[in-house]
Formats: sequence, structure tokens, C-alpha cells
Amino acid sequence: MELPDDDHGPGGPPLPGAGGDAGPPRGRESGDSRDPGGVTDGAEPSPDGSLGPEFDLTRLLQSWPVGGNGPTVRMVRTASGGRAIQVRLELGILQMALEGRPDGLRPHGAGSLLDWHTARRDAHRVRSGGDEGFELSGKECEGLREEGVQVYHRYVALFALGEHEAVVRDTMRNLRMFDLCRDHGASHADRTVLEQYRPFVVMMRARAQAAIALAVADARGALAAVDAALAEMRLHFDAHGPHDGFDRSNEANLLRGMRDALVPRLPTSQRSELEDRLRRAVDAENFELAAILRDELRSLED
Repeated sequence: MELPDDDHGPGGPPLPGAGGDAGPPRGRESGDSRDPGGVTDGAEPSPDGSLGPEFDLTRLLQSWPVGGNGPTVRMVRTASGGRAIQVRLELGILQMALEGRPDGLRPHGAGSLLDWHTARRDAHRVRSGGDEGFELSGKECEGLREEGVQVYHRYVALFALGEHEAVVRDTMRNLRMFDLCRDHGASHADRTVLEQYRPFVVMMRARAQAAIALAVADARGALAAVDAALAEMRLHFDAHGPHDGFDRSNEANLLRGMRDALVPRLPTSQRSELEDRLRRAVDAENFELAAILRDELRSLED
């Protein structure tokens, strides 16, 4: 199964501050003293510094060739009995843990840097009664962004594998990271640089939620997920621009196409429900959702 490009090219939209690298954060921000590149299991290098043939990956790579119609993503069982995701790249194989950080590290003994900094913020709230005075440095925000790149690579692979519940988990996790940097970054750049990627993450979450609903023939639930995402995107572009960003957004256009395909699958009783939702949206002055619901009603009339 090929990885989807979602109008962003084969690599998708890389998060800033990571250099396009899906590896662990640089320096000591991860808080983990292990050297992932070090020699393990007591292996002794030869006099010229190279390791023995037991470390040669040629057979493994030849057993999973690049190109053709073969899958580029697969799920494998690990030696510990768990599962891991593998992605075939031109120059090798990328393996990611299914749970926690994709690289398997536990920074500061926590499941992730996001968990660590969220716990720090929560402790600050208990001590001070609020968020005032809690701040993430530029280096801390960079570490969070780099960790987010790893999670991005994982949820794109998970989507290709049809593991939609895990896609929802990872996209919601990255959105929480976006929020943490937005609310507590020390610099304006750290608070705002991730917002350009929010529509993509919201779109991927909605696609996964819709797929989960459609798997149990719940067209109504799928449509609700798409509608909620479109309303969230409209608010995002209203706040961050450009003024016509929502109309031109590739992510919003993809979801509008999904919505147009879903509306004819609704039972006829859905018309009255849509009309009721429209009335409630107008009464609540949720005009973004109201505009989306009007479009759906027009689609039913066509």
C-alpha cells in the first residue's frame, strides 16, 4: 500500500525546527542518555573499525525491494512480542514504535517530551493557581517540534495501514503539542510557527474519524467528523489568515469533497436532522457550522 501524499508531496508538510529529520531530538533535550547509534550486545569491531557480517542488512533489504506495486509500509512483530511499523525507503527501512515515542525513547523518564512538559505545566498550575509564569524556551519548543515530526511520520504510515484509531490518537496528540507551544512558547515564532500545519493535522484526524464511522456504516458519524473539522479550519483561517485561506485550502477542499460524497449516503430522515442542526447553529451564532450545514442541505436538493 502506497503512502498517500495528500497534496503535500511524498514527504508531507515537514514541521519546522527539525531539519526534516524524524530522529530523536538533538543534544540533551530528550533527557535520555542512551546513544541509539552505539554498538550493542558486546559486539567487537574489526581492526578497521567495521562490525561483523551479522550486522549486514543486505538480505533484509533485498527481501523488501523498493518500487513496483509492493507495499511501502508494514506492521511487524518485535522480539518483545509487541508491534512496530516499518516504512521502506530508498536507502533503507525506518522502524517506529507503535506506542509512545516512535523512536522508543523515554525523555526524563516520561512517555514523551509532550508528556514531560505538560506535567511541568500542570504542576506549575497547582503551585501558582494558573499559567502565568510558565514558559517554554526556544530549545524546548524545538524539541517538541522534532518529536512531533516523528509522530507525523508514524500517523501517515498508520493511515496507509488502515489503523485509523491510532491515527486519531497521534493527530490529537500533535494538536495538543501545537496548543502547548502556542500558549507557552517564549518567542512569537515558537508560538506561531506550527499554526500553518494545523489544517493538515485536522484533516488527517477527520479522515480517520470518518473511516472509523464508515466501517460500521455510520454515515451520519462520518459526516459529523468532516463538518466539525471544516468548522475548525474556518475558525483557524479567520484567526490566522489569509482571508481567502479556507476557500483555497487543499485540506478543506479534500474534506468538502468527502462531504459531498457522504451526503447522498444519508437516509432521507437526515434532511430534517440537518435542518434542526442548522437552526441550533444559527441560534448559537455558530455561523461557520451553519454555512457548512446549508451547503449540505443544498447537496441533498441537487
